[in-house]
Amino acid sequence: MNASYRGRFAPSPTGPLHFGSLIAAVSSFAQARQQQGKWLLRIEDVDLPRCDTTATTQILKALESYGMIWDEDIIYQSQRNTLYQTALDELNSKNLSYGCACSRKQINENMSSANRRLIYPGTCRDGLPNGTSARSIRLRTDNKEVHFNDIVQGHYSQNILKEVGDFIIRRADNLFAYQLAVVVDDQEQAITEVVRGSDMLDSTPRQILLQQLLGYSTPRYMHIPLATTPDGNKLSKQHHASPIPTDDPRPTLIKALAFLQQQPPADLRDCDISSIWAWTFKHWTTKTIPAQHSILYNDDNV
Repeated sequence: MNASYRGRFAPSPTGPLHFGSLIAAVSSFAQARQQQGKWLLRIEDVDLPRCDTTATTQILKALESYGMIWDEDIIYQSQRNTLYQTALDELNSKNLSYGCACSRKQINENMSSANRRLIYPGTCRDGLPNGTSARSIRLRTDNKEVHFNDIVQGHYSQNILKEVGDFIIRRADNLFAYQLAVVVDDQEQAITEVVRGSDMLDSTPRQILLQQLLGYSTPRYMHIPLATTPDGNKLSKQHHASPIPTDDPRPTLIKALAFLQQQPPADLRDCDISSIWAWTFKHWTTKTIPAQHSILYNDDNV
């Protein structure tokens, strides 16, 4: 038992939940409930231009139909700009951030590339070029490794300066960047463990660096494999993934458990939602989740 455990599920309201987002929700919910901890829900709508006003309602109804009920009030990033500004002000006061005048086009033209990753070259790091004004704000990074031990993926390290470069914490449209917002939210909600898809694995060192610079605690991290299509794309709203069914969620919930290698027994298919979850909380283990970035999702054979 770990009564102090606090996990979260943090979907972006850009469309209804699909199977890829379901396995992240199932993983985080099972982790929290097995340890008799709290499971919080955060709507990550900081990127307002991409958000769908109807998606939040769809997401909440889907979670409820699958028996995933959250603790405490829902957090909406769009309502938390004051907190993000306070964190940004602290970074500014410590000379840990700087204004960047580069446009997206200029960045694409001038960035260096290593291992197919675009790296910001530090054009504005020592001051804005003459005749320019700041568009965005970047974090000043150091030439050192940031590393952590992921519950599923194992040891992971990254030299942010060399592999990413100074990264944006406030965008040119004055919206706060995801990396800053998620760090502030995890701290404010006292999250002890972050469970999410492996597409966020290489963002984690940036978030840990921000935590260190702001004097925040660092939660444990667990990145589960992504569900991918036969052409190698992540199953996502962008690639037109189908919404999960909500009329009878039991078969899809069992498919999610099977995808996560939890080996649900055949007779579980005849049980109700609460019984499926009772079995899951009793048998849930992270040891059988494959330590790989992605798994091919085939609706016919999961």
